[in-house]
Amino acid sequence: MEKILKIKEHFGEVETKKDYKGYSFTIVQALTIVILGTICGLKNTKQIHQWAMNTRTKEFLLEHFQIEEIPCYYWLLSMLKLIKPTSPNECFINWSQDMIVGDKKTMTVSFDGKTIRSTGKMDSYDKPLHIVSVHVADLAITIGQKTIDEKSNEIPAMRELLKLLDIEGCMVVADALNCQKETAEAVIKSGADYLLNVKDNHKELKECISDYVSDDVLRDKMDNHTLIEKGRGRIEERTAFITNDINWLFGKDEWLNLASIGAINRRVTYKELTTDEWHYYITSRDLTAEELLHHSRLEWSVETMHWFLDVHFGEDFCRIEDKDVQQNLNMIRKIVLNTIKEYKATANSKRPLSNIMFDCLLDPNHILKLLA
Repeated sequence: MEKILKIKEHFGEVETKKDYKGYSFTIVQALTIVILGTICGLKNTKQIHQWAMNTRTKEFLLEHFQIEEIPCYYWLLSMLKLIKPTSPNECFINWSQDMIVGDKKTMTVSFDGKTIRSTGKMDSYDKPLHIVSVHVADLAITIGQKTIDEKSNEIPAMRELLKLLDIEGCMVVADALNCQKETAEAVIKSGADYLLNVKDNHKELKECISDYVSDDVLRDKMDNHTLIEKGRGRIEERTAFITNDINWLFGKDEWLNLASIGAINRRVTYKELTTDEWHYYITSRDLTAEELLHHSRLEWSVETMHWFLDVHFGEDFCRIEDKDVQQNLNMIRKIVLNTIKEYKATANSKRPLSNIMFDCLLDPNHILKLLA
């Protein structure tokens, strides 16, 4: 099967911290068991090992993955600890890049970090483990990640990831933290376009866009589009305004390939209470107002992936002391989410992820459908 071969093909190149002897069990087999167990919705390595030791699972692993022996739990964990932390991430990036299909010019790529909360409560960690992920919103897949010390380091981490990824033609969206001239330049050099949220870290730029949009005459000349959503007594109205008339904009040449400025007014009414707020943007692409609404909304799709990591896999409660194993498990969970999302899209399935994973737990042969 293609996915089975990809596990061996990509993770066969995983490097270890040191040479190991006396093991009849390989790194690739250890990773395969953990990936398959995670597909079944199992939340930690102990559950995965217990699942692998089941007689029916052993027969399944032997028949389809040629895994003849299941090690003890300590042995399995020791194998995971041997893996050099940067190596499987490179394999993950290479694998996930193959999953990007379709017109990249319509795709939105977002960057965001997540802290694994349990690591902040363990003595073995100086600081909580924080991982920046790259998410293709339109396909709901993660294509890269980088571990950093703390949230403030997300800025250089994003630029480093841009050098590793093939996202030519995509629209890169980022929050105000990453609204930096150097980041905009890095996006352009990667062959993509940027849409950056402007806040008080660039106060003068924000005020210029705000003043432009606040002028009734100028705003009437801007392309605009309104989207209204209703649900559970809540009404949200989002109106986007955008223009490529930026010759007047002071300092525009400092932002590489800056093409347009825009704003979105978000008005939410719930139980007779109405909130009204504005968001301001710069972009290197000549967007329509409808496209601005579309791409800006998808900026937060990466948060959905983070929610899955916590709700379906209990990531924030993972108590493994080893930092490298924590990183590898985070990557494996993203591989599993990618695999299930790809399966749902191919099979046009509307079933929840939890149901699909539970099917795999009840009958390992269901895993083969996901990997087909």
